[in-house]
Amino acid sequence: MKNLTSWDKDPVQAFKEFITTDAFAKTGRRLRADGTVRSVSRESAKTYTFMFANVAAWIAGEGKTLSSVTHADLVRFVNRVDGGKRVLNSKIGYRYLRLLERCYEHLGVVPNPAKQAILATDRTKLPKDDAGRALSPDQLQRFFDALPADPPRRRRVTPFDGWKRRRNRAMQVVMALAGLRVAEAIGLLVHEVGNQVALDGSVDLTITPAEKHDTSYEHIAPLPREGVAELRPWLDERKRMVTELALPGDFVFPANVQGGKMTKKTVYKQIRATFERAGLDTSRAGGRTLRNTFAKGQLDSGARPDELKDVLGLALERSAADYKFTRIKDDPK
Repeated sequence: MKNLTSWDKDPVQAFKEFITTDAFAKTGRRLRADGTVRSVSRESAKTYTFMFANVAAWIAGEGKTLSSVTHADLVRFVNRVDGGKRVLNSKIGYRYLRLLERCYEHLGVVPNPAKQAILATDRTKLPKDDAGRALSPDQLQRFFDALPADPPRRRRVTPFDGWKRRRNRAMQVVMALAGLRVAEAIGLLVHEVGNQVALDGSVDLTITPAEKHDTSYEHIAPLPREGVAELRPWLDERKRMVTELALPGDFVFPANVQGGKMTKKTVYKQIRATFERAGLDTSRAGGRTLRNTFAKGQLDSGARPDELKDVLGLALERSAADYKFTRIKDDPK
């Protein structure tokens, strides 16, 4: 067993030092095609650090340390209730325990309390998480009708005035019609957009982990004719921006004329604004709802879960099958 002193004294700092090492990557047991360890992206490191800091604060609040906390304590952590509702849904709770399991594994703690907590949890008896939300065909059409557009009769001072509105419009259409995650949309690169147009008018988006989330699987997401009709004008404008404004970088949807990467928070605010203009409920007005809608639509149209798994870039067929449980929420009155 390794010395737990530093982890008990300053657990968050110890974790920050651990997460950047190959030792952490090895605990994930995820290898690249060439057999090398898949390192953790900067974005994932931030998420893991936030999660660890959260559970470390709870452990400290219980008057315990990482070395003294028990598996029963950890079960209490993931099963916390506030106002009659679970603080963490079952999937997120499992991720917390899995993260701690990796830490204890690295430290050589036997028995591993996080692993014991996982084994002690009968997942078949867990309360079902709230079903994801999807839009009905009518709601989706209203979403499209409410997409950002240039104000009528507005005169542009420069050819590119209002370019962000046109970027936002194209991005939201691509997300809705190709089922992309937010991370995949903001990280979409120009060379990942196919040039070959299929007989049905679609083009393939080749999604790779580059500039996205390190858990993204390379996959092909067909963008139908309607999406191509929205994306092509934006790509043409972007190309002119490269020529006339020296726009750098390869992002299809850059954050600014410096070619920066958009943030998830910005995309969330933009999609929420479209929901509001459409008169749709905004309680879950994010990219996940658009992805749910796409996936449910594919299943309702006869797509098999194994086919949908490949289109969405998922690891498991059952993850694709779960989209059939998404629910359509009525509009606010």
